Amino acid sequence: MNDLAPPAWLAAMASDEAVAGLARALAEGRRCVATGAVGSSTAVLAGLLARSLARPIVLVVAHIDDADDALEELQGLGMPAIRLPALEVLPGETDVALDLFAERIAVQRQALGLRDAPAGGAPVVIAPVQALMQGVPVPDRLADLARTVRVGGRHRLTDLAAWLTGAGYSRVDAIEEPGDFAVRGGILDIFPPGGTAQAPVRLDFFGDEIERINEIDLETMGSDRRIDSVELIASRIDAVRDERATINFLELLPTDACALLAETLEVVEQARGYYERATDSRGLYGPPAVLKLLESRFAGFAEVNQFSAGASGADVRIDLPVSPLPEFSRELGQAVGELAELSAGGRVVVACQKEAETQRLRELLAEHAPGAATVAAQLAYIHRGFIWRSEGADALALVPYHELLHRVEARRGAASRRLRAGRAMDTFLDLSVGDYVVHADHGIAVFTGLKLMKPKPLPGKLAPRSPEPEEYLVLEFAGKSRYYVPATTIDQVQKYVGGFHGKPPLSTIGGQKWKAQKERVAEGVRDLAAEMLRVRAARESMPGVRYPADTAWQREFEAEFPFEETEDQLAALAEIKKDMSSERPMDRLICGDVGFGKTELAIRAAFKACEFGKQIAVLVPTTVLAEQHERTFRSRFADYPFRVASISRFKTQKEANDTLAALRRGQIDVIIGTHRLLSNDVKFADLGLVIVDEEQRFGVEH
Repeated sequence: MNDLAPPAWLAAMASDEAVAGLARALAEGRRCVATGAVGSSTAVLAGLLARSLARPIVLVVAHIDDADDALEELQGLGMPAIRLPALEVLPGETDVALDLFAERIAVQRQALGLRDAPAGGAPVVIAPVQALMQGVPVPDRLADLARTVRVGGRHRLTDLAAWLTGAGYSRVDAIEEPGDFAVRGGILDIFPPGGTAQAPVRLDFFGDEIERINEIDLETMGSDRRIDSVELIASRIDAVRDERATINFLELLPTDACALLAETLEVVEQARGYYERATDSRGLYGPPAVLKLLESRFAGFAEVNQFSAGASGADVRIDLPVSPLPEFSRELGQAVGELAELSAGGRVVVACQKEAETQRLRELLAEHAPGAATVAAQLAYIHRGFIWRSEGADALALVPYHELLHRVEARRGAASRRLRAGRAMDTFLDLSVGDYVVHADHGIAVFTGLKLMKPKPLPGKLAPRSPEPEEYLVLEFAGKSRYYVPATTIDQVQKYVGGFHGKPPLSTIGGQKWKAQKERVAEGVRDLAAEMLRVRAARESMPGVRYPADTAWQREFEAEFPFEETEDQLAALAEIKKDMSSERPMDRLICGDVGFGKTELAIRAAFKACEFGKQIAVLVPTTVLAEQHERTFRSRFADYPFRVASISRFKTQKEANDTLAALRRGQIDVIIGTHRLLSNDVKFADLGLVIVDEEQRFGVEH
């Protein structure tokens, strides 16, 4: 397998008559319709047209995620692209993300620069239709909304601080988050909004002259890398509220640009839906106004659709030679074999996001399809693959690595969104009517459902004038007494997971029994602590499993992680591997906030144990989390010969029995489950590692 440089296969697509014909028609100012687009072919087509015509291409898509995908795809293929983000709120709402507003201002300044010959080639300007419906400040207002500050420039510190205040920044003692600034003597610290991709900066003044500009390390608040200039973007949005002070973004672009509308019907449908939901139309352009600008302002206009629907009134019609990829098998070896079969009909390019994926692809091809000489790896991000079949030439199949493996793709660019998980919400999702629960203050009860109620005022407090109904969990205690728990305090309720066999006795609200039980438990904990110390001492004297040093597979597996590891993650991983290479049994607690990356550390430890031939048990507190972890582990293990399974109440009895039988035979490498894993009928062939997620949710005796 030989690596293939992007220009080779991009040039082959660009020379296709469908692309060349569409470019000629757009250059002549014709209205065109191209049909047959599938996968990510429209984004690639836009990049090829921008390169061929040497003029900007405006690519309008229906969804915000579509714009994020197209940006990463084009930039990954070495084609210039910028994206106009949408303010992800309805007009009239004030809770606007500062980074999105700042990014729109920055893109607006870039768009004005496109009227001159753009450096690096003509870009593709990508915009979800919602972004084009939202007005941008008129160019005359940009001086109030953005400033460029350079070393050697003369600015009065007080004037610059006043501008920052007027631009929506908050003056604080020490900057901590985007939109903050602080003044200390002749030093001005500024934390620009995140969309500018600018680190916090420190401006050192000597009189009215800026002597130095440095980036700031927020952990130490020390000066870091020296830079020559910084662009400051306003963090307020009042400029887009006044209709008289706004303009449509399309009016800023050069008129010799060409516009592409991706999936016409979907774009129109999304635009209509967005406009109908708006409660305040100030600064908002309706769908007809946006479409009219696209068709009339630019040198050429084309609709690019999968089907011909919505393609009336076109001067030129072109059928794109594109077809979808086949559905690859979920069995790894068979999928690679199908990839090799695909290469028999032409060239195959597999888009990998990291170098480790290209290396692993080589190994898989060598093992399962050694004769697939026309399969090439390309470091690039492609969201959805496609096949391009040029007349009189070999077909080209562009295959995303994650699509080949049925892996849940992990976005890694600026478009990535940080996911936040709430364990209390996981508990709620895991509750069913009739389940036994424990309230922290009142004891054991039965969960009987949810009820919508208006909150009652607290003693001594005035009731709200018009209280809105809220959701309450209904708990039934002894004597049929009911207690209503606001959903906002759900963290006080947990599913009952005690060791009591059968139905546990319900507690009495206001009684002393629950309090006495907790006091007895406290005494029992002290006794149990002594027992745990004895067990700990016994473990220290027992031999453990000594795992070998990292292998090539381990290094490739870790390199496939699509995000940059933090220093804390790497430090924790080093400690885990140190434990696993020791002759003593490992017993390590990993603590970290949501987003720390604890799951990835567990996955890497599990992989190390799997490669050594050991089985891994992953114990989680809820069935929802079991399902999530099963998907995550399977996705990361997709291109390695290890089997991942789970056992929970979401599985049928037959599925559970088959899983347990395979586990006993050693045919399952990683088993994920709730307390069900602690049952007597769960037997392992060779258990080598136990991972407990949220250990405080289990009884110590477990």
